[in-house]
Amino acid sequence: MKNLLLGFLLLVSCSAFAQTSEVTFWVDGVCGMCEKRIETALLNTPGVRFADWSTETHQVKVAFNGKKLTEQRLHEVVAAVGHDTKKLRAKEEDYAKVHECCKYRELNAH
Repeated sequence: MKNLLLGFLLLVSCSAFAQTSEVTFWVDGVCGMCEKRIETALLNTPGVRFADWSTETHQVKVAFNGKKLTEQRLHEVVAAVGHDTKKLRAKEEDYAKVHECCKYRELNAH
C-alpha cells in the first residue's frame, strides 16, 4: 500500500512538472519601477509561476503552465501595463500610464 501511494504521488508530481513551460523574450523598459511593473503583472497572471526581468538585457524569463497560458498571452499581459515586446506594442493609453521616468519610447527616439 505504501509503494502504491508513493507511486501515485510520484506520478502526480511528474505530470505537474510536465505542464511547466519556460520562455524568455525582450521587453522594453528603463528602471526598477519598470521591472516591478512587468514582473508584478506577470506574477499576478494565473498560471505564471516565475517572472524575472533584467534592466540590463531587457529580457524577461517566465515559467508558466503551458496548458493554461500561451506565450502570446504573456506578451499581452506585459503590453497591458505599458511595455512593448518584439511581438506586441503597448496601446498608447497603456503606455501613457507608466511613470514619467519610465517613458522608454522617448529615450529610444533620441
